[in-house]
Amino acid sequence: MNVEALFKSTSLAWLILWSGASLALSGLPDFTDIVREKSPAVVKILVEQAEPGPVDGNPQIPEELRRFFEFRDGPPPGQERMGLGSGFIISEDGYIVTNNHVVEGADSVLVRMIDRSEYTAEIVGTDPRSDLALLRIDGSDLPMVELADDDALEVGEWVLAIGSPFGLDYSVSAGIISAKGRSLPTRENENYVPFIQSDVAINPGNSGGPLFNLKGKVVGVNSQIFTRSGGSIGLSFAVPAPVARNVVEQLKETGRVTRGWLGVTIQDVDKSLADSFGLDRPEGALVVSVSPGSPAEDAGLESGDIIVTFDGSSIPTSASLPHIVGLITPGKDVEVEIVRDRKRLTRDVKVGGLGADERQASSNGKSDAASGGRLGMTVEAVDAQNLEQNGISGGVIVRGVVPGSSAAEAGVRVGDLITLVDTQPIKSVKVFEKVVEKLKGGQSVPLRLIRQGSPLFIGLKVPD
Repeated sequence: MNVEALFKSTSLAWLILWSGASLALSGLPDFTDIVREKSPAVVKILVEQAEPGPVDGNPQIPEELRRFFEFRDGPPPGQERMGLGSGFIISEDGYIVTNNHVVEGADSVLVRMIDRSEYTAEIVGTDPRSDLALLRIDGSDLPMVELADDDALEVGEWVLAIGSPFGLDYSVSAGIISAKGRSLPTRENENYVPFIQSDVAINPGNSGGPLFNLKGKVVGVNSQIFTRSGGSIGLSFAVPAPVARNVVEQLKETGRVTRGWLGVTIQDVDKSLADSFGLDRPEGALVVSVSPGSPAEDAGLESGDIIVTFDGSSIPTSASLPHIVGLITPGKDVEVEIVRDRKRLTRDVKVGGLGADERQASSNGKSDAASGGRLGMTVEAVDAQNLEQNGISGGVIVRGVVPGSSAAEAGVRVGDLITLVDTQPIKSVKVFEKVVEKLKGGQSVPLRLIRQGSPLFIGLKVPD
């Protein structure tokens, strides 16, 4: 070998060594062991329906947030159609987790393993609120995966998904955790799942499949994507393992899911409301109304309270409260920290139970509302029919709002019912005028309104 050839071969060898070392030093993960060990527990789910629903699955979410359950090209009308999704085995005796929207309305469910063996599955139970379902197949010593013990997942952490996007069996995609605790309320404004957001490529057919961490534990169940094209654009959402674990345990025991229930309608606290309630910054869930006979009423919670911690967990926004309350076992006594009259107080509450077919009221709390005389609006007494219809014993109704006034800037509308100004209940026009007259100029005060039957709070700045 001449000197030139020796130099080239030596350089090539060093280049190969340098490339390998660089890859190792880069910290990029190697997923091959996880894929080899965990793929056998991931299954393809084939669903037959005589009368299938819409392609996008659950219609209660915005169009851009597509469930990724998709039907194949349809047969002639009147014949059964086949849909598909993914799932994973969590016990050796055949329990399988998938999405509710994958099996919803199914006439039959077939589970296909990685070795192409097939089983007919029984639907043990479903939970539409979390979009989870529990199946079971008749088997023993089956391959299985484990749900992670807690939600100690970090933003930026590597994760990977295994599933059957567009029917392509056992496809693997990887990415990182983009965010945690994402709130994606349904059209019915229910919000019980603090979704994990990732940039893992998730597509139709991945529904119900597992999201793994680098330890090979399932940290989430793939459920939704944000898309304008029907395919992945790097915004996917998964149900966290703690939520899945809670749902699975209940479905195993009873076939249905009961959630913790507080019995309040809530809204977010914005900067204006934070100032009016004496908070340093916007935080907590503002109680707009308390349901009669609810755990909240029994604990002495009132409209206008701001819940800042619940059972030791902080409540940064109103969306956080249903996530926490829903996971608490009904009947448990917990401590709640509230802000009332600019003071921090604690209350003990026995959490109630919200059954599978019951609903809990909540509000996304976009503010709008009120004031009078010096505040720039005219009000009248509320007639008896309005009082009865809205379940209130007193208040005033807004009949006019002066453009550019404090009331207008706060978003007060004609027809709003005002039941509270600052901390003072409003029973009549006379009481309203007295309360408004005593307000200090320059301060921000909360007003409680009823608008089109829905209660809410807004913050209003009193003119100097």
